[in-house]
Amino acid sequence: MNAYAPTLELARMVLDAQPFSTYLGARLTDFGDGTATLELDVREELRQQNGFVHGGVLSYAADNALTFAAGTLAGPALLTSGFSIDYLRPARGEVLRAHAQVVRPGRTRVVCRCDLFMLDSEGGQTLCAIAQGAIAVADTAPPKPVG
Repeated sequence: MNAYAPTLELARMVLDAQPFSTYLGARLTDFGDGTATLELDVREELRQQNGFVHGGVLSYAADNALTFAAGTLAGPALLTSGFSIDYLRPARGEVLRAHAQVVRPGRTRVVCRCDLFMLDSEGGQTLCAIAQGAIAVADTAPPKPVG
């Protein structure tokens, strides 16, 4: 029997140990059963020159959401081995939501998909990007967070 029992509280502690995630103000709003949802409030410095959320911010959100979704089934010793992202439309809105789900769990690799939405001030959401990635299950436990 697998003794690993991930919780939203533990996942939030892991996210909070990531300095870049803290800088962005990212938060996990859902975690468990092969899914994870990461959100962040859009600030002016996260936009590109045309006022849209920068593609690098969308990529960050996809990468982390994919890995957290994999972690719900495969444990904490994970590394992103690669992902692709397709930008569907300019990211306009107030909150970025990245919702990832496991597509195929494996012993050494977990394949996941992520839908990235922009939420407006009235709660409406618009799909702005999709991503798919492979998350590698590491041979050993990850090092303890620094700081």
